[in-house]
This record gives sequence, C-alpha cells and structure tokens, in this order.
Amino acid sequence: MKSLIALQLVTLEELGVRCDTSTIQDGKTILERFEHEGSSFLTITLPNFCTDFERGLEQGFIDHAMFKSFAKTTQHGCLPRFMGGFIGLVFDRSSGLLLDEPNVNAIRAVRQVTLMFGKMKRDCTPKRRDAAITRFVECEQDVRSVDLKLISSERDYLRDFTRVSQLLWRDLLGSIDSRIYHQGVIPKHGPGTTADKLRGNAKYNQLTWTRRLEEVFPHWENLIPSESFLQRTDNVCILEPPDEIPVRVVTVRKTLKTPRIIAIEPTCMQYMQQGILAAIVDEIPRHDNSRNFIDFEFQEPNQRLAEEGSITGALATLDLSEASDRVSNQHVRLLLSRNTLLREAVDATRSRKADVPGYGVIPLAKFASMGSALCFPFEAMVFTTVVFLGIEQALSRQLTMRDIKSMYGKVRVYGDDIIVPTEFVLTVIDSLETFGFRVNTKKSFWTGRFRESCGKEYYGGSDVSIARIRDTLPVNRLDVSELVSAVSLRNQLYKLGFVEPVEFLDRAIGKIIPFPYVFETSALLGRLSDARDEHPHFLPSQEYKWDDHLQVLLVKGAVVKSKYPSSRLDDYGALMKWFLKRGDQPFEDRDHLLRSGRAVSTRIKIRWGTLY
Repeated sequence: MKSLIALQLVTLEELGVRCDTSTIQDGKTILERFEHEGSSFLTITLPNFCTDFERGLEQGFIDHAMFKSFAKTTQHGCLPRFMGGFIGLVFDRSSGLLLDEPNVNAIRAVRQVTLMFGKMKRDCTPKRRDAAITRFVECEQDVRSVDLKLISSERDYLRDFTRVSQLLWRDLLGSIDSRIYHQGVIPKHGPGTTADKLRGNAKYNQLTWTRRLEEVFPHWENLIPSESFLQRTDNVCILEPPDEIPVRVVTVRKTLKTPRIIAIEPTCMQYMQQGILAAIVDEIPRHDNSRNFIDFEFQEPNQRLAEEGSITGALATLDLSEASDRVSNQHVRLLLSRNTLLREAVDATRSRKADVPGYGVIPLAKFASMGSALCFPFEAMVFTTVVFLGIEQALSRQLTMRDIKSMYGKVRVYGDDIIVPTEFVLTVIDSLETFGFRVNTKKSFWTGRFRESCGKEYYGGSDVSIARIRDTLPVNRLDVSELVSAVSLRNQLYKLGFVEPVEFLDRAIGKIIPFPYVFETSALLGRLSDARDEHPHFLPSQEYKWDDHLQVLLVKGAVVKSKYPSSRLDDYGALMKWFLKRGDQPFEDRDHLLRSGRAVSTRIKIRWGTLY
C-alpha cells in the first residue's frame, strides 16, 4: 500500500505544477491520516470528500455541512484546508461561491487525487457484508410495499405504466414475441458457476429441468441435439415449483465500503435466459425507440449525452441506488401484458426464490437480481417507461408518438445511468420514486455544469474523467492480477497526459517483466505508444527482431496465460455444444472439449510478440 501512496503523492505533485499551486501540506495530510486511519481514509473518506466537492459544483457553492471530517480555513469556514490550493481555483475563498470560470484542471485534480482509491477492489469487513445482505432483504420488503401501494392508489399508475410501455416497446416486444413463435430460442451456457454448482462442460450434461420451463421450453427440445437422442432424457428430473432450486445470493468484492451482491442462477434457468437475451439483443437495433432509448452493450451514447449536458445544461444525468433489486416482477408482467409468448418465456425462466445467507430461502417479489441474464434489458425498459411517465406528468397530458420521437437524443438509459431533459427532471424523479426506485442525489446532476454517466465525467464540455487504482502494485511475476491492473493504470494515466506517475509505474513494472512500447491492440503487456506515431518508440533495453516467416517486427514481452479446469465432454453432450455454437468461426480453444469454465490460475509468460 505504501507504494500506492507514493504513486498518489507523485500524481498530486504533478497536478500541483499544472495548477501552479503548492501541494506540500496536502501530501502531509494524506500521509498522516493514512497512518492513523488506515486504508479507509483512502477508499472511503477521500471519495466522500469528492462527493461533497461535486455537490458544490452542482449547487454552485460550498456550505458548512460539507467536508465534515476535514479542517476548514479561517478565511471562510466552509472551505476545507485539504486540497485548498485547488479548491481556491474553483470556489471563491471569501464567499465559497463557485467562480464564474472555475479552473477545469483544478476540478480534475481534486477528483483524481480523492477518487484514486475509491473503486479499489478490497474485501469488506464481515460487518459490512452482513449489512449489505440485510439491505438486500429489506429491499425485497420495500418492493412488496410499493407493489401494494401502486395497486391501492387512487390514481391508476399501473394502467398508465401499461399504456406508456405500449407506446415505447410495442414494436420491439411484438417482434421478439413473433421470433419466439417462428424460430424459438437458441439457449446458451455461460462460463460462470451456477446455483446447482455445475461447472464448465458438465452443464451440457445437465439432467435437471423445471415444470415451468417444461410448459414453454420442453426439455427434449433444448437438452438434446435431436429426437434420435430421446432415450438420453429418461433420467431428466422435472422439478415442481416448490422443489425448484433457488438462486444463491452471494457477495463479491467491490470496494472496502460495500460488496456487490449477485444472485447465482440455476443452470437450466441461466441456460434459457441466455437464449431469450440473444433474441432481445438482435431485435433492439431494428426498432427506432429501442435503438434510441436503451442500451446494455455500448456506453458511448450515454457518455456523449453527458458531455452535451455539461455544455448546454439541457440534459441531466441521474443515478439509481440498488437499481436491479428494486425492479418488481409486476413491472415486467405489465410490460409484457400483451405479448403472450414472451411473457410466458420470461416468467418460466425467472427464479422465484432466493437462498440468502442468514435468512434462509425467501420468495422474491423483485424481477431478478444481478446474475440473471434478463436483469439488464428489462430494467432498462422499465426505467425508460417510468421516465416517460414523469415526462407525461410534466406535460399534464397523455403522451403521443410524436412526443416519444421528440425525445430521441434526449432520453437514454444504460443500466442505472439515466439521461433526461433538465426541464423534466423533477417530475421524472418523482415518478421513479413513486415506482419504488431510489435516485442517488449525490451522484445525480442537473443544476450546474458537471455531469457523469457510464464512467465518464464532464464539466462544461471538458473531460474531467480520472484513472483509478483497482489493485495493489505487483511485487513479482506471481502477482498476475496486480500486474495486469498496474499496466492498465499506467496506460490510463498515459492517456490523461501524466508524466511523473507514468514513469513511476514504468520503473515498477519494468523491474518485473520486459515492458516494451506497443499499440493498444497488441497481446503483450506493454506501455502504450502515441497513437499519432507511425511507429511506437523503442527502449534502449528493448529486445526486438524481424520474423522472416511472418514478415513482421517482434518484441519480447509478457503475456497472461490462463489455466482452465479439466472438464471432459464427449458423446451427445459434445454434439449439443457444437449445435449451440453461434457464428461460423471455430471454437477459440481447440481443447474446449477437455477443459472449460473460468480460469483456475493465471501466470505470466515471456515470449516474442507483435507490436500490434
């Protein structure tokens, strides 16, 4: 951790030079508070400092409620002493008001220094993990309460939801429904673990199905290559609804502040969910509304709108808390109320129970948690529908198709990141909260000139995005994940124009592996070259040679080699895997019938490779 602190201090010093301000006292504060408070100062306290700073950008001033754990200046009781040189270039030192033309480099500097460790993947304390599990259960109770509230409300919210969803998604959902009727779905296994703990190629020999799946997707159509293998299904166990395997709720590393909660699906459920997802992904680009409003593959449209919003102020960026876990199953049922086949398919592949640590098996009112292949697309459609209900509320009349089309390029949803016109933001927030969603006001922006969405941040059109530390620095070649993370961090800092931090990491990484200059497309772990150069730079110590056979220049560098678990597959299971393969290309791993699943180990191998 000390080496990362040294990197942070080098970064702080270079930022000080850029902004022509002293950072000596800021560096002392970081060292002293890290010594007394430990990692939590870097991963929790400093990011909280930045949250207050960003709220100041949003509301246009700093008040006494901000920066509670930091000493304030004597000139103005609101401004913190820490990072004061930078903050003084953004806010007036005497009044705390946002300057008419704040220094964008100073904004970027505050964010870079205070958020460097904010997304570092660390294990939480057991107390924080237990608290996250408790929030998961409480969220489930909230979903049930909102369902009852919407049903008993004097205003028919559910009817309005159905009407607006039809305006938005009628063509998309109808085409998916028709596709299922005429073509069916092609299921797919993923590489991860499942609730019934089948791994790798063993999934192609699964013998468990559910009665609900059987009514929509008969096992003999989806578990065997053809009817000539029917005898292979004699041992398939069809589970009745009470006997279905529940999703397994687990926590995974996210930050020191809180873990990420996911729900691991049973093999048969995930298998058919992937088939429905593929149909949805294929159909979204073919319809105007879905193509213009939602996405769950590419973040760039949201990022571009966030940049536009920071310039014009006409677009707001909203962020939701616990987004996936607050989408009710009733929301999705209403969404699909007029698409019988799709509704039956989605309902059949939805798990209805969850095995929660410390709470046992509980019934689920939510549609699905992270872990379900259908969580992301349906939450995007639900959020967009509720957003347009908010717009309709502001207009005080029912929406027309002309209204919907007028919002192209103004409304966009990617996961829990939402873009809406600023003029409708208050009624949109009211609508979201009416349907049980929680808007994270600390991460939502619509008043000032700061906007953030999908990992990119802008102020007045200037990109103030930062590079984040994800892991500790490597010590030797055995630290594979740390080495990959360090190379990624180095190249992010390079793209942001840093010099000293890049050289710091070049020295640290170069002591462990050959670290040549390469282009971004190279398979080697290397330092990025300037994309404007026709050829990358060469180091004096860099080994290179000409390959007469391939007619290319090769350099010596490091690659990551993964070892996959042994997982032998033959007979009809191997044939089934071939039939389920998508595309015309052969399997990437020629030994895919001998090993499969997530890598059990990784190692660094030194070899010759191309620059590209």
